[in-house]
Amino acid sequence: MKARYTRTAISLHWLMALGIIGTFALGIYMQDLPLSPTKLQLYSWHKWAGVTLFMLLILRLAWRIAHPAPPLPATMPAALRLAAHAAHWVLYALMIMIPLSGWLMSSAKGFQTVWFGVLPLPDLVAKDKALGDLLQEVHEALNFTLLLLIVAHVGAALKHHLIDRDDVLTRMLPAADKA
Repeated sequence: MKARYTRTAISLHWLMALGIIGTFALGIYMQDLPLSPTKLQLYSWHKWAGVTLFMLLILRLAWRIAHPAPPLPATMPAALRLAAHAAHWVLYALMIMIPLSGWLMSSAKGFQTVWFGVLPLPDLVAKDKALGDLLQEVHEALNFTLLLLIVAHVGAALKHHLIDRDDVLTRMLPAADKA
């Protein structure tokens, strides 16, 4: 029997992947829109998605701690195994820092985050335009760093599947989940 991720880990992985792609795309789209009720609604949706992804990440990290990832192939050099583990933890760190930087930015810009229009989250910092502008740059830089790391992650998974011909990719695919 091949080592596989649990169904829960697979579900959280792909749910978060879709959420991150959608939230990133929405962030790019809404950024240059003229100020309007539509733009404000899109910003609300973007923040709702960010808070939701953050909560899913907490669940995902708890699951990961309780259910460690299957081992990487023994044929993989130790340095590459170390790099793969480091890259995963950097992905997790970015998935923590991005919503927090967005929340800090919203607070500094004077726009409270209200999750799904129902649950107001406390402002993390006082209103400060200069800090808000800096946090916007940080938020954008973190997002583009995440994008680059996701491209590398997908590239590595495809390399394992197409060149190395091991099970690194298939153990995370929902369609391959027969257990």
